[in-house]
Amino acid sequence: MAGFGLALLAGAVQAATPAPAPSRYTQDPYPSTYKPLAGGPVLLQHATVLTGTGQRLDNADVLLRDGKVVAVGTALDAPSDATRVDATGKWVTPGIIDVHSHLGVYPSPGVGAHSDGNEMTSPVTPNVWAEHSIWPQDPGFEAALAGGITSLQILPGSANLIGGRGVTLKNVPSTTYQGMKFPGAPWGLKMACGENPKRVYGSRNTSPGTRMGNVAGYRAAFIDASEYLRKTTPKPAAPKKSRWWQSSTAANGADSEKDTGGKRDLKLDTLAGAIKGDILVHIHCYRADEMTTMLDLAKEFGFKVAAFHHGVEAYKIADRLAAENVCGALWADWWGFKMEAFDGIQENIAIVDRPAKSCAIVHSDSEEGIQRLNQEAAKVMAHARLAGIDIAPERAIRWLTQNPAKALGIGERTGTLEPGKMGDLVVWNSNPFSVYAKAEQVYIDGARIYDRADPSRQPKSDFMLGQPATQSAPQIGGVR
Repeated sequence: MAGFGLALLAGAVQAATPAPAPSRYTQDPYPSTYKPLAGGPVLLQHATVLTGTGQRLDNADVLLRDGKVVAVGTALDAPSDATRVDATGKWVTPGIIDVHSHLGVYPSPGVGAHSDGNEMTSPVTPNVWAEHSIWPQDPGFEAALAGGITSLQILPGSANLIGGRGVTLKNVPSTTYQGMKFPGAPWGLKMACGENPKRVYGSRNTSPGTRMGNVAGYRAAFIDASEYLRKTTPKPAAPKKSRWWQSSTAANGADSEKDTGGKRDLKLDTLAGAIKGDILVHIHCYRADEMTTMLDLAKEFGFKVAAFHHGVEAYKIADRLAAENVCGALWADWWGFKMEAFDGIQENIAIVDRPAKSCAIVHSDSEEGIQRLNQEAAKVMAHARLAGIDIAPERAIRWLTQNPAKALGIGERTGTLEPGKMGDLVVWNSNPFSVYAKAEQVYIDGARIYDRADPSRQPKSDFMLGQPATQSAPQIGGVR
């Protein structure tokens, strides 16, 4: 009994241990205010369920309660007050996650007043945060919701070598971006290699104007960040013995150069957070040779690449990406619109998906493509089949759910239909990889946010509600 009592005491002490303080580089002065909509338990019955883990379950049920997935299986029991949804003939998948979006920072209508995605004033701008540009009234959010998008990462554009921080959102209507901000999701750091930075700044006769200038720019920035990290990392707490000839400053640990870290630097905070692994690195990069250069850059400075985005030549280094646990967030078939996109193939995602421990993702980078990412994945499956690669729906769904959740650092909470995870899911009228498939219902944290058959559950942005019924409607008051 004494041993049992000691075990309980030890457990209590362990439970009382305070959580570690957030890194100074990732403290959030603009915290999430997102709160899931209240909703009772829901039982979806008799559906074909793709769990996102590689499983397909026929004639299966999904039970949601308190915003979470409670169970997935056949003939599930549910509370008496549960809403029962007959999903016979329908398919259920996890909510779709787009790892690369510019909704809100390049919203519709696409006018100069809304062009807030690229801070093209310097090639290195890790101090800017995409969330501070997001316009929550962008009608693109609701259009994406109708396509089954439940979460998405909003990134700065790709004009700069280092474009700034991205943010992950829950795709819910909100007056503020904080009301959409995915609680606890890590920030992403957007970087870009290749043609974009050298074109933007080379045209101004400033560096970088070449690919070697690009790499020199990354290295200079991370050298500064490494030094900043060294200076701002707390020194060992052991007190030093003070001697009569030492000043009080020396006794407090500062050296003759006052090496105490200096004032806070927003650029270096972000880069230091990336080096420490607290901020996930997402790199816009097309060519295989440049992706390998960026992997070597990551080794030089000790950071980890979460995902390469666009990567039309990722198929050439699929084995290395899998071996280094780097995701490829890719288009289904975009290619040839500039030189670095010229060697793209329609089997790219399928080949990246083949090695063990691979992480292939279908992304949009488009306010239109985000509305039909399921069809983008279907195109990959079709072209793979022509090449002799047969990909089952239960595997392909991972490109849209589990793998993007992994790349965004939220895979423990969403991306699959497993007990305890967020109740984010989509009910499709048929196989989601059919051209005829439509998202009929979308649940976020267990609440039915969208219903194609119920106009009251088809959110409209404030911007759309504020437009006159016809173009000829007179303007009343205000300033043109």
